[in-house]
Amino acid sequence: MIVPITGKVNYSITLDPTVWIFDDRKIKFEEAFNQPLPASSKNNELEEASQRWERAINPPVNKGITRLEGEEILKHSYVMPIKDFIRNAEIQSDAVNAILVINDDQQDTITITLKELEDSYLQFAMNGKPLKDGPVYFFYQDGSNKDNPIKNVKKIIIN
Repeated sequence: MIVPITGKVNYSITLDPTVWIFDDRKIKFEEAFNQPLPASSKNNELEEASQRWERAINPPVNKGITRLEGEEILKHSYVMPIKDFIRNAEIQSDAVNAILVINDDQQDTITITLKELEDSYLQFAMNGKPLKDGPVYFFYQDGSNKDNPIKNVKKIIIN
């Protein structure tokens, strides 16, 4: 149930969607396509370096939840913006696109642009439970595939 991000990145990382249910960055599925993602600050390298330093000094800590909040969490479907994970992997400057691997033998793939990847969502829970044909579903930010997600994403290769 993990999703590696590999290829032309400075840091290969492994996403574990099973723990995202408690992550403060998750978004309810029904609200995800109604709000824009924060604008990319790619042009401001000093700001990005400052944010990395701040995360290193003060890592994000998810606040505790009450029993009632925990019960409420288990009623909804959620997506996670992938932007923070991509930023942490640090895509190399010569990368051109991203390949979504949708099975274990890496025969079925879908190629998307890096911008589409950065501005996308990964669904990890439906009605508070992990996806049966996951580990994650891929959604474009604009919701164009909201009714037909890319399912069974097993790996992301930056190419």
